[in-house]
Amino acid sequence: MAEYNEQISFRIVLYQPEIPANTGNIGRLCLGANAELHIIKPMRFLMNDKQIKKAGLDYWKNVKLFVHDSLDDLIEKYQDNSIYFCTTKTKQVYTDCSYRFGDLFVFGPESRGIPEEILSKHSATNITIPMHSEVRSINLSNSVSIILYEALRQKSFTFI
Repeated sequence: MAEYNEQISFRIVLYQPEIPANTGNIGRLCLGANAELHIIKPMRFLMNDKQIKKAGLDYWKNVKLFVHDSLDDLIEKYQDNSIYFCTTKTKQVYTDCSYRFGDLFVFGPESRGIPEEILSKHSATNITIPMHSEVRSINLSNSVSIILYEALRQKSFTFI
């Protein structure tokens, strides 16, 4: 596990992830963007899963990784930061927000997304990626890429 570091760009949070290859891809993306990866338990795989390491390549060992027992624990720890909940169930487009270094972006499990009760509780900070009605959602690692790199674009691609 990584040590806490203020010199990061953003924090990506996977709430109860299900697919190890997505988590590996996202970890590699986080490393490339100087972002932390936070995982909220439970997950449907072990952290030493071969698919995580395959997707993360030899970068996985350098990912700034944090595992939390609950979303409440994470929210309490980062109460001074903005926390955005990424969902298809809102009209607020991710490009309409102004992000600050250290902000958190929470993504739900691949099969069901963030639970409604969480989204309702944090409705002011729900954000979405517009997409054609032919699809229910896009791949999790692609969604993380889109939102993380918009936040970096707003900061002139400064990786701190």
